[in-house]
Amino acid sequence: MSTSVSGRRTGHRVRVVFGAVAAVVLLSVSAVNAQKGSFTDPRDGKKYRTVRIGNLTWMAKNLNYATPSGSFCYDDDLSNCAKYGRLYDWKTAMKACPAGWRLPGNAEWNDLVKAAGGNVAGKKLKARSPAWNGTDDFGFSALPGGGRFTGGNFDDAGSIGHWWSATEDEDGSDDALGQLMHSSDGSVIEFGNGKGDGYSVLCVQD
Repeated sequence: MSTSVSGRRTGHRVRVVFGAVAAVVLLSVSAVNAQKGSFTDPRDGKKYRTVRIGNLTWMAKNLNYATPSGSFCYDDDLSNCAKYGRLYDWKTAMKACPAGWRLPGNAEWNDLVKAAGGNVAGKKLKARSPAWNGTDDFGFSALPGGGRFTGGNFDDAGSIGHWWSATEDEDGSDDALGQLMHSSDGSVIEFGNGKGDGYSVLCVQD
């Protein structure tokens, strides 16, 4: 079941996703048993922590690979790329992950949410920070990289993390789905927005 809530911007549709209680019980995993590792991107030598939650291994750090076009540092400041990773438009996000990795689909994001505790998954997946309100139970260490919106404006770094999925929005091919976490909420929230916006990328292993 999903419950719709209003977005802050026109066209930014968000839905709080709650898995059924039975599904949460079946798919929940112990944070103690989360398998952790690391991966070095051969394209630029950057190192990423990884964590296996449920049936997938995720990068536990926002992607920071500089593509020829379609990727941005928050406020056009390179130090923000080092801190939060890069922001990608959807078309670029679809091909930004290194070989052996890919952009997860929306169903895979939903499986992650269920495995991490359903309606409290956001709190458990966020990096530990008083302002970000995360406990990082699994070592997923999600960071609030904000976004780059139509017209080139940046917003929300430090308070909201947005992540693309590989799934197009059923409302139209100009939009795609993603997930967001907010500093003031413990949920993971599904959104649909324009593919030209820039959001963070977390890759999953093939």
